[in-house]
Amino acid sequence: MRKAIETLKNIWKIEDLRQRILITILFVAIYRFGSYVVLPGINPGMLTKLHEQTSEGLLALLNMFSGGAFSNASIFALGIMPYISASIVIQLLGIAVPYFQKLQREGESGRRKMNQYTRYLTIAILLFQAPSYLLNLKMQAGPSLNASLDWTLFMVTSTIILAAGSMFILWLGERITDKGIGNGISFIILIGIIARFPDSLAQEVVSRVANKSGGLIMFIIEIVFLLFVIAAAILLVQGTRKIPVQYAKRIVGNKQFGGARQYIPLKVNAAGVMPIIFAQAIMFIPITFIGFSNVNNANSFLHAFTDHTSFWYNFVFAVMIILFTYFYTAITINPTQMAEDMKRNNGFIPGIKPGKKTAEYIDDIMSRITLPGSFFLALVAIMPAFAGIFGVQAGFAQFFGGTSLLILVGVVLDTLQQIESHLLMRHYDGLLKSGRIKGRAGVAAY
Repeated sequence: MRKAIETLKNIWKIEDLRQRILITILFVAIYRFGSYVVLPGINPGMLTKLHEQTSEGLLALLNMFSGGAFSNASIFALGIMPYISASIVIQLLGIAVPYFQKLQREGESGRRKMNQYTRYLTIAILLFQAPSYLLNLKMQAGPSLNASLDWTLFMVTSTIILAAGSMFILWLGERITDKGIGNGISFIILIGIIARFPDSLAQEVVSRVANKSGGLIMFIIEIVFLLFVIAAAILLVQGTRKIPVQYAKRIVGNKQFGGARQYIPLKVNAAGVMPIIFAQAIMFIPITFIGFSNVNNANSFLHAFTDHTSFWYNFVFAVMIILFTYFYTAITINPTQMAEDMKRNNGFIPGIKPGKKTAEYIDDIMSRITLPGSFFLALVAIMPAFAGIFGVQAGFAQFFGGTSLLILVGVVLDTLQQIESHLLMRHYDGLLKSGRIKGRAGVAAY
């Protein structure tokens, strides 16, 4: 406790870090305030049915990522997810389309151009998603709309407001990156997830105590298991396999260069949270076909794929995550390029010939570590379903795994790493007694 208080004092002593933290808190407060600003012409007291619709199932995930703005019919209802979807599409285009591949190789100018395309695509997605959200709002909470509203005018103005709200959130995220603690977009998602935690925790306590379904003993067991799952997620995010690399000695003048042994850290989960996001996007297709309001009336086959606790939903979901993990790892890790860069810098893996043999060796190791990583990632993703089977409330069960837990763990580690770097730069102690905090990106070769 004394160590923690001393660390907080050291953080406050660093003027630049103090300003960044205060700016981040200000932007987060603006974001949370906007999550409760309801669209014009809607009575927030009559959104009960919309709250019920987003209390469980796949729509609960959308509501969680928006920090509850989705169920509040807020100006920020669509959140930052359209930008995330656009980023994924542009990233895939950078792999398949030569023009985008060329932009990726152009450095800073190419990056700015790709960011511009990402924003254009985000607006296009918003102009499609906003009317869909408003139509669902009319079906689920029609009485909440002002009776004197002109529906066409409401659709046009509300679509503009929702699109502007999401773009404003994007601007807030970029300001947090530039002037705040960093990782602005990820931090916005983190705040949306954490904002739902107190309410979900309170509902779980009431459920266990009031309904006498296990009482406080069962609740304590849940918390212990949740901490265990979080520890496992940290291992998954930070797990690496280090490949030793030896660099040849070079004599330049009277000085010797190279000769040191370094390591290439290959991550067990190189794909990160992307396989879960891809798989969830596909699992949303059944809801798209049958409509948000007709989920309960669907036939048994479609209903199985709209119930996130059903066997077939979780089986297909897990299989897709495993496949997408291999796919995304294959397109982000290029063993041939790594082998060529190593050879160009006079580096080699002890016992392995440079060039093709090195590429095959790295590819073989990636295949070995990706297999357990993909199964572990799939297990973490379907963990909320197991929590639901054991009687955990739907809102609280989302914190037992899935995208929300991996994002939460990854962003918190990145943020702590940023703070620790500021402390060490000013010759203060780090956040840990021994070792250093590693973010999602891991550490560079050393």
